Amino acid sequence: MKLNKDAPAGQAARAAALPGRRPRRSPMAREEQRAGLTLLSPTLVLVLVMVVLPILWTILLAFQKVRILNIRSVGLFGPYTVANFDQVFSGSFFQALGTTLAYSVLGTTGAILLGLIASLALRKPFKGRTLIRASMLLPYVAPIVAVTFTWATMLDPQFGVVNYWGKRLFGWEESIPFLSERVREVSFLGLQIEVPTALIAVILFEAWRSFPFAFLFLTARLHAVPDSLEEAARVDGATPIQRFFYIILPQLLPTIAMLSVLRFIWTFNSFDDIYLLTGGGAGTEVVAVTVYNFLTARGDIGAASAQALVLALILGLFVGIYIKFFTRKEEVS
Repeated sequence: MKLNKDAPAGQAARAAALPGRRPRRSPMAREEQRAGLTLLSPTLVLVLVMVVLPILWTILLAFQKVRILNIRSVGLFGPYTVANFDQVFSGSFFQALGTTLAYSVLGTTGAILLGLIASLALRKPFKGRTLIRASMLLPYVAPIVAVTFTWATMLDPQFGVVNYWGKRLFGWEESIPFLSERVREVSFLGLQIEVPTALIAVILFEAWRSFPFAFLFLTARLHAVPDSLEEAARVDGATPIQRFFYIILPQLLPTIAMLSVLRFIWTFNSFDDIYLLTGGGAGTEVVAVTVYNFLTARGDIGAASAQALVLALILGLFVGIYIKFFTRKEEVS
């Protein structure tokens, strides 16, 4: 009778191949795993305390009737209700949402267009280009309180420089209160058009303040465009406009898509610039200002949490659309 010397090895291999059986880790591997968890634990605790728990607490508050006076009596298993969401959707939420969408879309578009124009204008080297590029970052890095105060002074109907030069150069008959006027009728080609004055003013401010962010990304992407492509197009007789639309712009589209999503999310959540410029009045009340008013003026924590939750869901929807339709195109390109 012959003994199969390979039987123990074969049994061990079959046991390792069985589903549900994990190979034993060496003591060194287990020690490395414990060391990794030890190093990650402070970050995990910080994320749990600073991010996860506030989100869960906001969700719980959104389904309870909570005001500042009874905040101490709120528990995890309190009486839940959807009355806060009914109050949100039956009020001025949709009007504020429309204002937020207009402000976000137009402000993001203006910021990217200004950043694109600035990056193209400063693409070729010339004397003093570095200083001009550095000065482009001033609107983005300056304190928000300082720049909003400057704009409020410039647009002041009595002492503002904009109304002063508007009267002298454009023949304005009266000063325009840019930050306190909701609508102004403007005659264009014989038609009376209502223009949202204050909303346009805050949109222009957002585009001016945010364009340096787009300028940085687009300038970096322009440096990566091969010069040989433009040289070949120039030899073939392509005009500057054709070179831009058929060579430069396709190279910038993934970066523009990324900037559009990032700037849209940040602008959609914007609060400080609008609140400092107009206080949310004159037709500029965005959702973030509405949440703040519910929380401070009315003391309704539940309704404010419900609005914040709806706002987060809307932003999550836009992020999901971006991930589904744009990330694959970026990977392919």
